[in-house]
Amino acid sequence: MTTRFQLSAGGVVYRRNEQGEAEVALISVGGRWALPKGLVEKGEDLETTALREVREETGLETEIVARLSPVEYWYWWDTGEGRIRYHKKAYYFLMACRGGDPALHDAEVDEVAWFPIDEAVRQAAHRTERMVLQEARDLLKA
Repeated sequence: MTTRFQLSAGGVVYRRNEQGEAEVALISVGGRWALPKGLVEKGEDLETTALREVREETGLETEIVARLSPVEYWYWWDTGEGRIRYHKKAYYFLMACRGGDPALHDAEVDEVAWFPIDEAVRQAAHRTERMVLQEARDLLKA
């Protein structure tokens, strides 16, 4: 059995609404809400990857505020050559939204939407991303 390692980085992008409450941008891909992230490309550091992926997937310009805890997980992918097991480590950063236009997101993303942080925790499809959002919520409410 083949096992491959993947390293990715992404962000929890936030803004404050008129009441001063934190809202978080999530992306929808195939009807599932998720945090923007992607694979680290050769020559990139984690921060560069996170900023690039967030910009590509959300259309938003951001600034890194804090590094969040990384998450690790395993998954399987069926290919024409058989089943491959992946071990993935994802690093996330808390990012302040500084501008941009969500309508300019990548074609791979169906939608970008802002959620109150508590709702974002509930909407995220993946358990590991809910954990990251909970950590971000704690930082934003501190």
